[in-house]
Amino acid sequence: MYKIILLVMLPILSLAQSSVQGKIIDKEKTPITNVKITIPELNSVLFSNESGLFSLIQGNRNLLLVIEKSGFQTLEIQQSVKSDFTIQLAKTDSESNIATVNIVKKQNTLGRKQKAVTNTQYLSQGELQKAACCNLSESFETNPSIDVNFSDAVTGNKQIKMLGLTSPYILMSEENIPAIRGALQATGLNFIPGTWAESIQITKGAGSVVNGYESISGQINYELVKPQKEDPFFTNLYASNDGRYELNTHFANKYSDKLSSLVLLHGNTRNIKNDMNHDGFLDNPLGKQVNILNRWQYNNVEKGIVSFLNIKYFSDEKTGGTINDNSHEMIMNPNLWTSHVNTDKIEISNKIGYVYPSMPFQSIGFQQAFQYNKMHSEFGDKVHHIHHKNYFTNLIFSSIINNTKHKFITGLNFNFDKFQEHLEANFMAEYDRIDTSIGSFFEYSYDNLNNLSFVLGARADSHNRLGLFFTPRAHIKYNPFEKTTFRFSAGRGKRASNIFAENINVLASSRDIIIKNENGKLYGLNPEIAWNYGASFIQKFYLFGKENEIVVDYYKTDFSNQIVVDLENARQVTFSNLNGKSFAESFQLEWNINLMTRLNLRTAYKYLNVKTDYATGLLDKPLQAKNRFFANIAYETHILEKGQQWKFDATFNWIGQQRLPNTQANPVQYQLSEYTPSYQLINAQITRTFSSTFEIYFGTENLGNFKQKNAIIASDNPNSPYFDSTMIYGPVFGTMYYVGIRFKIKDKITK
Repeated sequence: MYKIILLVMLPILSLAQSSVQGKIIDKEKTPITNVKITIPELNSVLFSNESGLFSLIQGNRNLLLVIEKSGFQTLEIQQSVKSDFTIQLAKTDSESNIATVNIVKKQNTLGRKQKAVTNTQYLSQGELQKAACCNLSESFETNPSIDVNFSDAVTGNKQIKMLGLTSPYILMSEENIPAIRGALQATGLNFIPGTWAESIQITKGAGSVVNGYESISGQINYELVKPQKEDPFFTNLYASNDGRYELNTHFANKYSDKLSSLVLLHGNTRNIKNDMNHDGFLDNPLGKQVNILNRWQYNNVEKGIVSFLNIKYFSDEKTGGTINDNSHEMIMNPNLWTSHVNTDKIEISNKIGYVYPSMPFQSIGFQQAFQYNKMHSEFGDKVHHIHHKNYFTNLIFSSIINNTKHKFITGLNFNFDKFQEHLEANFMAEYDRIDTSIGSFFEYSYDNLNNLSFVLGARADSHNRLGLFFTPRAHIKYNPFEKTTFRFSAGRGKRASNIFAENINVLASSRDIIIKNENGKLYGLNPEIAWNYGASFIQKFYLFGKENEIVVDYYKTDFSNQIVVDLENARQVTFSNLNGKSFAESFQLEWNINLMTRLNLRTAYKYLNVKTDYATGLLDKPLQAKNRFFANIAYETHILEKGQQWKFDATFNWIGQQRLPNTQANPVQYQLSEYTPSYQLINAQITRTFSSTFEIYFGTENLGNFKQKNAIIASDNPNSPYFDSTMIYGPVFGTMYYVGIRFKIKDKITK
């Protein structure tokens, strides 16, 4: 193993760097200390020392330097870095010599990182505020790349899909630290309040090897709000007609220019019993949640140090099942069926980074996180308990090879998982295990600073259950013309599946659980292995004087092995290794149009072809629409002097037919058709901003009041062998209305 790690990290040993010195002086040739030097090409900042000196890597090129110092005129200069140099700054004689120009450019709430080699979208807070984003599982309603679905008709959990694959195949990271995995792999996004997120980055296809080997269909990274940027006080109140009430409150404190803290509080409850489809079951579970996060941030720009410490705790309780419409109380009778899901989490994470002041292109970082997850679930007479302890650490070093065209990232990471799992179904079993892995990675990046860039990465990992294995990944970006971009990617992923935690919804049925034990090291099964490859094309152009963007994506995931969840027998759910083929193809076409100033239209068509070999043959994956159409239109009025503004947003989704698992073995009254009907969803929101500190928003979801019929099979007899709440493909509640307010107290001095 150590030989492999050495081979992966060997390129570092051959790196040699020579530097040149720059010196900042005034007209009297006196050195100027603490001058800010920004290097846009390197996306970095450094400062001159007591002697006015700073260092750069020597090279046969010019660098644009932006030099700033209070009391001196700002200077932009193309500077050769072949040899040492001196730069003279001129003092500002008087304020009359200073011309101030304020340029305000509207930042897109959703866009793509143009310089990124990967196919990455970013969602800002403005995008998250366009919908009832109570938690991150609901933050993708205005994004066509992510599909959001309820996992069943009982728990109220929403699960996301990307490239036709569910969330376990997506690497979920919090500020690039793996965060949602293991016990909470399928449900974890439900426990991240929407107001906590500063932004979200969505990467399609194979991700970076820096973040691990588990991602298969892509990566979703969310950035939390930062203590140094947050206002001293912020609150968000939310209420909806389905009985959901939420309170989010942020308290920020700046102890100095370098040290800040932030306390984020979230609470929600649902205490109204709804049965809008009249099947005798709650449309949404009753429950409550308390969520607390304390963040500390230390920034020392002069010394190149930045550090974060997070302490998090949440507790969530949900109760669902049958309802007595007359007494509004759960009743004890032969048709009683209840579910209880209690989830608790404690997490402590820390990261520290150091950027070499004299070499802003070189940095070293250390990340670590500990989390304890506990989820106790009861679905009728089925019981599932899982306790999960995890420790993750990552050491990262980044620099350049000779010049900034050639960059690299390398490092080591370690992961420890301890699972204690108990299941009571048609059998009783304990699934306790400990997983450990240690790995090294190396990622090389090339950018010709014109039209071609690529990233080649590889990692070697040793896992006590998955064995010793390599993970190669590659990304290429090519711009044949200024407004034309091609991206290509390919990579391998491998993961250990937690079959019950990831498919907890199947327990909300009367199905017997069958595991085809093949003497694997994970529930008797083998790890999942897949290759993902794809391409993306972006073309920007002007039509009738308006900016347009066409985006075409195609990705395919081929599984070498997959844990197949077979629901084709109405009496059973079978977990087995793949015997045959399993693949997911995703084609997406987007057309984004700037219709006029502050009026934007986004449209998308998506085709998914997801097939797996089941016991009965190669079939479409159930509850997966092959065709989807999306449209979003957003308009904002001009911001008035005191900050007043109106914002309007509407989203249309057309979801095509979905194949349903075979239910022909059921009695006629409990049989479903082969395919679901197609349906439409319309969401809309209006926001009225009264000032820079106060706004009100109100909106609706499912404006057309679509409700799925027969969402629960045998809802009239839940203790029968035919009961099944997993066949959900659409909303059951109908139209939902909500209202909320946002209020903040700003610093006295504008940031």
